[in-house]
Amino acid sequence: MTNRIRDIRKAKGLTLADLAAACQPATTAQTIGRLETGMRQLSVSWLNKIAAALDVPPASLIRSQTAAPAQIVAELGAGGAEALSAPREAVAPSALSPEDGPAPLVLSVTASVGEYRPGDLVWLRALAPEDTAQAINRDCLVPRPGGRFAFGRLIDRRGSLVGLLPPGAGQKQVVVDNPPWVAVAFMLVRAL
Repeated sequence: MTNRIRDIRKAKGLTLADLAAACQPATTAQTIGRLETGMRQLSVSWLNKIAAALDVPPASLIRSQTAAPAQIVAELGAGGAEALSAPREAVAPSALSPEDGPAPLVLSVTASVGEYRPGDLVWLRALAPEDTAQAINRDCLVPRPGGRFAFGRLIDRRGSLVGLLPPGAGQKQVVVDNPPWVAVAFMLVRAL
């Protein structure tokens, strides 16, 4: 059984020792490491203990063999959206149904930009280019040439051109020609 313990633990900023101490009764970091890597079998009892320590539903610790995981593909900073050198798995606050379509994309916010704060995760769904009209006046992530991204409010779609207004004050409109997809924001996750 493939599990997501490591992904969820890291997304919550916990070390192996932190998670081991949060389990009731407490265990060792070595045991948690073995459960994460599959060196030790993850029983239902361990699944429930670790889920309680992470404050997530037990089912979210099991990796689906059919659905692709959501990926953090870019970070939003003061200079705009920047592509990550390697995407990393995003942990949903609740399980998303495979019937919801392809795996979502996630934009990680690293600096205060507009209404977004550091630590925010913006969850997005990719739309086919012909469906972008439904994303007008919504925040979107658009791929640009060279593995880069543009992020902002979709304000215009004319032919193959897509116009975005970045969320930062005083920034100019960004126009992307013929993007293969436009991902529209559907959920903001902000830790309190």
